[in-house]
Amino acid sequence: MNKWKYLVGSFLLLIATLMVTLSGCEKAQAPVQLFAEDAIPERLSDWNLVNIIDNGLIPNAGVLPYDLNTGLFTDYAHKLRTVWMPAGTSAEYGEEQFEYPVGTVLTKTFYYPRGEGDTVLRTNSFTRDYLEGRSGEALDMRAVRLIETRLLVKRQRGWQAIPYIWNAAQTEAVYEIAGDTTHFKLVNDSGDVSEFTYVVPDANQCAGCHADNFTGKKISPLGPRARHLNRDFTYLSGTENQLSHWQKVGYLKGLPALISLPSQASYADTSKSLEDRARAYLDINCGHCHNPAGAADTSGLMLHHSETDWRKMGLCKPPVAAGTGSGGRVFAIVPGEPDHSILNFRVESSDPGAMMPELGRSLVHEEGVSLLRQWVAAMSGSCS
Repeated sequence: MNKWKYLVGSFLLLIATLMVTLSGCEKAQAPVQLFAEDAIPERLSDWNLVNIIDNGLIPNAGVLPYDLNTGLFTDYAHKLRTVWMPAGTSAEYGEEQFEYPVGTVLTKTFYYPRGEGDTVLRTNSFTRDYLEGRSGEALDMRAVRLIETRLLVKRQRGWQAIPYIWNAAQTEAVYEIAGDTTHFKLVNDSGDVSEFTYVVPDANQCAGCHADNFTGKKISPLGPRARHLNRDFTYLSGTENQLSHWQKVGYLKGLPALISLPSQASYADTSKSLEDRARAYLDINCGHCHNPAGAADTSGLMLHHSETDWRKMGLCKPPVAAGTGSGGRVFAIVPGEPDHSILNFRVESSDPGAMMPELGRSLVHEEGVSLLRQWVAAMSGSCS
């Protein structure tokens, strides 16, 4: 009798375990929900793009993670990026910009690796961020502190920016059109602590950065473009070039041969030339404004990837209007002299009246500063 009770009890426990497991799987596989422009849900979970399951933040089925060769600096925050498109639709390849189908949703979740107590870590290592065995596809909620998730949704009338802020319990992100601020203690590899305020931009500020065609005022994705995506990514199915993978899963059509595609350097890849690394860094961090159609077009300083005129890139170029932004310097770039170059002064500043970029950071990016100083210092010639 005792043996029979044991077998029955074991069977019931197995059934209960299977039900819990299946319920988790059902949640992960429930379809992504697309909402109308005038019906923005209060909770990120209502979209069903990413789900918290078994200690992981896991993209839903069909929600594809991706990464960039060089990403925008945001106070040392790490980012989980994803793309989703409605069934049966694809983006059309374009070298400068893909033509995304209506209904496309891009997400970018900002987070920090957790430190001791209430600190977060400043590190370039992503190994501990992800659940074991999930490659780059699932964040380990025990190891990271989520801050915000930004959505870009393609509507009939264009792209819409929607910001969500994660709660202190790390159980949900809530829609916040006005943005937010959070105070952090950031610890580097040497144990040094930097206290700063992380600023979540409001919806209008999101639009300000993403409107790389300032005249048209329409926003567009900045990261998922061919030159930024042309790199390998480790999926659960294995490592593959991202553009090839997008084509394989049906998210991209019209893709030319990989060998012919543009590809930017990683700014941290020292096997690449100093020139390529610096230009890639300036393109992703500054080029969305400093281009012929961008918000900074009147400055005459062009830092987008395709600019070839060194004068327009700042070499011996005086500012259009002097002021605190020039730091008393005469030219944007003085070859061989980063200490006398406006470009270096502005990226090294944390003064809101002088620093560049103007939005998206409170801290100075030390590695980026070092790269740009090396780049300018290696230039030959003079402005005299």
